[in-house]
Amino acid sequence: MILKIQSTIEFYQLRLVLYQNNVIKEYKMNLREIKNAEEVKLYLESNNTHYVKVAITDIDGVLRGKYMHKDKFLKATEKGFGFCDVIFGWDSNDDLYQFKEKEGKSLFTGWHTGYPDTEVRIIPESARNIPFEKDTPLFLAELLNGDVCPRSTLKRVLNRLESLGYKSKSAFEYEFFLFNESPSSVREKKYKDLENFTQGMYGYSVIRNSVHSDLYHQLLDMCIYMDMPLEGLHTETGPGVIEAAIIVDEALASADKASLFKTFTKVLAQRNGLMANFMAKWSELYPGQSGHIHTSLLNLSGQPIFASEESGVLPEEMLFFIGGLQKYMRELSVMIAPTVNSYNRLCPGAWAPINMTWGLENRTTAFRVIQGGPSSQRIENRLGGADANPYLALAATLGAGLLGIEEKIYPNAPIKGGAYDIKVSREHQVPTNLGEGAELFYKSKAARSLFGDMFVDHFSDTRTWEYSQYKKERKVLEADKISNWELSRYFEII
Repeated sequence: MILKIQSTIEFYQLRLVLYQNNVIKEYKMNLREIKNAEEVKLYLESNNTHYVKVAITDIDGVLRGKYMHKDKFLKATEKGFGFCDVIFGWDSNDDLYQFKEKEGKSLFTGWHTGYPDTEVRIIPESARNIPFEKDTPLFLAELLNGDVCPRSTLKRVLNRLESLGYKSKSAFEYEFFLFNESPSSVREKKYKDLENFTQGMYGYSVIRNSVHSDLYHQLLDMCIYMDMPLEGLHTETGPGVIEAAIIVDEALASADKASLFKTFTKVLAQRNGLMANFMAKWSELYPGQSGHIHTSLLNLSGQPIFASEESGVLPEEMLFFIGGLQKYMRELSVMIAPTVNSYNRLCPGAWAPINMTWGLENRTTAFRVIQGGPSSQRIENRLGGADANPYLALAATLGAGLLGIEEKIYPNAPIKGGAYDIKVSREHQVPTNLGEGAELFYKSKAARSLFGDMFVDHFSDTRTWEYSQYKKERKVLEADKISNWELSRYFEII
């Protein structure tokens, strides 16, 4: 008898029946092949799974979540579930925002709403196994009301890109410092005299990654296991600093992977008696920690838009994209430099940009064009630090670029050589601090057209709050030094 199997789920249902009747000895369903609630149910019922981990990214890029019993989770995959909206009503220190209502502005949540549950949608296709929790799969989630949800904010930009006939691929790369410390020890030491994982300035060191190959391979293996494989992993210049480049993917999937990478790199480090730090700049003695974003556009048939037909000549749409970045990233910069600490990194001579310049293979500019073959020619946004929320940083990058295409904005001439000493207009300068960035964002018509009024009002308020907390705690402002307030606030969580 020949059975006609119409779908993936029918295939797995048949294998489950055969397994339960001892016809076959093994039943397997790949968690990463799950696409809908029915397949989720089939997977959980056929595996030794009692609990599921669910997580949602808050406004700061911190994964907030919980364990759920599979019975409740299965109902939630069909109907959604309630999650206290306080995760969008407090800062990274779990302090409640104290926003003042303004005429014509709606507040997402607060004491005035009573912090109710907000409806959350589970994303079946985000399912992953965790290597050290093998019977507890992880699912990402997003708010049904996407007004302030970072993942939904990125989807809003991607939908607008699609309406123009484009889709995007992107990839994130992160620098992070490792310390021979624990959450307890860094607090006991008040974030002073910390012990770096390794000593000395050993960029691209074969010695370091060979001596500590066990840890490196744990990280490489974890990333493969969780479907966020790395393209490269190496030491950077600085004691205990590592750079990881995540393999390119569709834009939304790449942001999912970046969010998971930051969180589970910290988890893996702590499980090894270490701490991974993703601050933009934890010490004035060393370069900052970047969170660069590589982007390219394709048409809806999958053909690359940024590919050059003639060597050395950039396609017009690529130039427009760069023009949009130049024009709009200053007012959107708070989405890619979202903490007080972000602006300590954006200084001359520290491998971070200070203006909205661009160039071919130029690492002193904000926007670096990487020339290559049809599948690899792209733009690298070098403004972002490791502290940025991946969804929002990518939304700002693609949003500014699409405005450039819509408005046909040509960029200035590319910069050859160092960009630090070039004089640019104020419109092309990086904001000096988080307060200025938040004000620019609040007043930005471009931001409101891309992300909506509710998101702009809420996010600008959260950044103004963050800056006000810093000013309140720090009596003497020393812009050239990293404050203990920044270290205690961001060292572990961001």
